[in-house]
Amino acid sequence: MMIDIQNKTIERAILVALNTKEIKREMVEEHLDELEELAITAGAETVIKIIQDKYSQDPAFYIGKGKAEELASLVEINDIDLVIFDDDLSAVQVRNLERLINRKIVDRSGLILDIFASRAKTKEAKTQVELAQLQYLLPRLTRAWTHLSKQYGGIGTKGPGETQIETDRRIIRNRISHLKEKLQKIESEREIQSSGRIDITKISLVGYTNAGKSTLFNLLTKSDVFAEDKLFATLDSTTRIYNLNKQKLLLSDTVGFIRKLPHHLVASFKSTLNDVRNADIILHVVDLAHQYFTDHIEVVEETLAELGCKDKTALKVFNKVDIVKDKSKIEFVRNRYENSVIISAERGINISALEKNLIEIIEQSFVHDTIEIDIHNSKFASKIHSLAKVLSTKYSEDAIHITYKTNRANAEKIKNLIRDLK
Repeated sequence: MMIDIQNKTIERAILVALNTKEIKREMVEEHLDELEELAITAGAETVIKIIQDKYSQDPAFYIGKGKAEELASLVEINDIDLVIFDDDLSAVQVRNLERLINRKIVDRSGLILDIFASRAKTKEAKTQVELAQLQYLLPRLTRAWTHLSKQYGGIGTKGPGETQIETDRRIIRNRISHLKEKLQKIESEREIQSSGRIDITKISLVGYTNAGKSTLFNLLTKSDVFAEDKLFATLDSTTRIYNLNKQKLLLSDTVGFIRKLPHHLVASFKSTLNDVRNADIILHVVDLAHQYFTDHIEVVEETLAELGCKDKTALKVFNKVDIVKDKSKIEFVRNRYENSVIISAERGINISALEKNLIEIIEQSFVHDTIEIDIHNSKFASKIHSLAKVLSTKYSEDAIHITYKTNRANAEKIKNLIRDLK
């Protein structure tokens, strides 16, 4: 059962950001604009946006007690339902701000988690979101998050002498353990399913949220996956057959990334993001029309590194060229990004160039080879079948000749196995 942070009615919100001089003010403003988009996606109406100039975060009130008191006055005057902060708040900051402002306090991670909760459709996505929510919530329990036993109630939910928050913490920890076990089973099932696809080239679409991944996915696979001009339109990873140059490929559409993506969310979505880990090729879709597309590229590359995918074969796909007003961007991209192609998925512009690039990458990324092993070493032959697509097997008097095709990573594993046999 996922936790609804916000009501379903439209709530009036004040957005708050801190400018600590570490980045340019215009970037802080852009982050706040993105927070407003997140708020709209979650169902909130932004009434006021505030940027507080301060040397560093205040450990007690984030923006300082004086500014927090001013914020409390604005909340009363403008009939505000919640205050959303652009950075993660500590448990102490949340508690102090709630006491002073007497309204719901939500930080960026909490807002993103709430959006994920409303967008999750499958059992897997709902399980992943609930786990992330509870891990986020555990250290932040305040008076706004009490009486969880009413949700998870029953005999044994309350120990002698426990306060309500202590009881809630115990309930959350038990639930977290259960959800982790559930996700481990899901991950094992995914690994079994993917093991049967070793001979098929796997391509994964990644990118900043709302870059147009689902639109490109639908175009390439002739599918009708839900695509919307909103943040996080896609949560569940979707895989379809993609026919390219008389080859059958597997193309996966994945959840969009975003700056300050909650760590617990990345961890909880591990099984879904395994489609990225297991990909032979990554198509990094970029919204070329966005003012800060280079910043978005950095965020995605940092997240890929966190997933252990930094060195995977990748092609940058600069999308939405049809709505780019500043044409100098196109020249900039061509000069700066070597492995890239510029397209419009919405209009079908330059898709043939994208597919040509993909064909070249596939041809360069795979190894064809023939090995000879002792005829008595049948166990080794079965390992080859698990790591590669075996094209032919020929037997002589004392040897087996196996011709296979596989990606370069698995080809290296086969070489190491042969080395160990000698």
